[in-house]
Amino acid sequence: MEGNFWSLAPWGRGLGEGYFQYSDMNLHIAAQINSFLAALVLLTAFGMLVQKRVYGLIHLFAWQGVFLSLNTAIVGFVAGKHHLYISSVLTLSLKVVLLPYILHVLINRLRIRKEVETIVNIPMTMMIGIALVIFSYHLTAPVRELSNLVTRSTLAVALAVVMIGLLMMITRKHAVTQIIGFLALENGLFFAATSATYGMPLVVELGVALDVLIAAFIFGIFFFHIHTTFDTLDVDQMARLKEGD
Repeated sequence: MEGNFWSLAPWGRGLGEGYFQYSDMNLHIAAQINSFLAALVLLTAFGMLVQKRVYGLIHLFAWQGVFLSLNTAIVGFVAGKHHLYISSVLTLSLKVVLLPYILHVLINRLRIRKEVETIVNIPMTMMIGIALVIFSYHLTAPVRELSNLVTRSTLAVALAVVMIGLLMMITRKHAVTQIIGFLALENGLFFAATSATYGMPLVVELGVALDVLIAAFIFGIFFFHIHTTFDTLDVDQMARLKEGD
């Protein structure tokens, strides 16, 4: 009867159509905002890929956390997944405040120089990064065609961020910058989970956040002892010391 009433009343039909149009418009706007934030996340990944200054790397990692946190909150609002609000707050507090602070303290304590050398030159690294983005879009094309999620267009970006973080770990000579690459890779994995399935269960996300925090403390202690013993954190120099022994 209720469906018949709405279908028979002219003003009811107009209200129902207006509601669905409003809902579709909200989804369209949310999808555009989501794509824009995904582009900013990818841009910060490329920024970290070409950045030589350690402090610049930390600031870019913090900005990537900001964009990732905003994207998670928007996805939670659109999908009605309230646990994503908690994930957004965790991302903001952990990857924008706590981890950059730990990295700043570590760099000051170890007296790391401002610029870090790379194994591959910057233009070649950029070309490899662009190729990884193209490969990511090609690889996720079948998934994007089958998915009906609002976040389906950002899955390729998430995969590209993961591979760019891995590329950063490979092309950097300094151990601290390799850890920042690892943290950027973890950002990409979290972004992929949000894009593919509207996020992982809250218990899993809390466990991952705790693991990342513990890993940061362990890496800090580990780097401090390495620097005290070898007076360097350069991977090539430590390899030469090992060969000399």
